[in-house]
Amino acid sequence: MKTKFSPNSPIGIFDSGLGGLTVLKSLVNILPKESFIYFGDTAHVPYGAKSVDTVIKYSQNILDFFSKQQTKAVVIACNTASAVAYDTLKKEYSIPLFDVVSPSVEFVIQNSKTKNVGVIGTTNTINSNAYSKQFKDKSKKISVFEKACPLFVPVIEEGWANTSIAREIAEIYLKEFKEINVDKLILGCTHYSIMADTIQSLLPGVQMVFSGETVGQKLFGYLKKNHLINTSSSSGNIDFYVSDFPQKFNELGGCFFGRKLRNVKHIFLA
Repeated sequence: MKTKFSPNSPIGIFDSGLGGLTVLKSLVNILPKESFIYFGDTAHVPYGAKSVDTVIKYSQNILDFFSKQQTKAVVIACNTASAVAYDTLKKEYSIPLFDVVSPSVEFVIQNSKTKNVGVIGTTNTINSNAYSKQFKDKSKKISVFEKACPLFVPVIEEGWANTSIAREIAEIYLKEFKEINVDKLILGCTHYSIMADTIQSLLPGVQMVFSGETVGQKLFGYLKKNHLINTSSSSGNIDFYVSDFPQKFNELGGCFFGRKLRNVKHIFLA
C-alpha cells in the first residue's frame, strides 16, 4: 500500500556531520515555506572511513527516525551515504529519497558545452567512483576528471577557507583542471562550498556545481509534481538533531548554515 504524505509534513535531511548544513541552506532558499528536520550523525563522522555495511546501518537508523517524524521526503546530504546506501534505502523505505550525487550529474549532462567535467571530493568519495559510474551510466559523451582534495575539509574546519593557505593548497590540487577544457566543476563534498571563492578564483571560467542547489531543484520539482508543496503563509520551522556535540560545533554549524543554529537537540541512535 502506497504511503500518503501531507504538504504540511517536514522534509528530512541528514549527513555524517555538519557539512550537510550547506545543503540545508540551499534547500531553505529554494523552499522557504517548508519545515525541515536536520540530523547530523556527529558521533560517527566521517562515514568515509567506515565500511559499506556500517554506513548502511547508520543510514537505516536515521531513516527509522525520520519515519517516526512522518517526513514527506528525505535528502541524503552526504556523498558517501549517497554512494553506498541510497540503493538499499530506496528499496526498504517508502519515503521519497534524494541523493546528492545524481542531481549534479544530471545537471552537468544537460548543461556542459565542452563535455569535459571536473569532480573534486574527499579521497573516499573519489575512490568510490560514485560520480564517474553515474556519468558512465547516463551519458557516453562526458569525459570526467576526478581529483581528491583531502586537505580542504580540515582547512575549512579551521576557518581558513579564504586565506592564502587555502589558495596555495587549492592551486596544487586544481592545477590539472587548468590544463583541461573543463567547463563544469562538481563540488563533491558538502564542505567545499565554504571554499567556493578560493576555488573560483583559480578557475575563473569554470562553473561550479553545488549539490545543495541541484538536489534542491530536483526536490522542488518532485514536490510540485506530487502536490506536496507547503502553501502556508508563514516560513517553515527547522529542527536540528545531532548524535554528539563535537568541539567547535556552534561555530562550525553557524559557518556552514550561514546563521546561528537554534534549538539543537542531542539524541542517540544505535
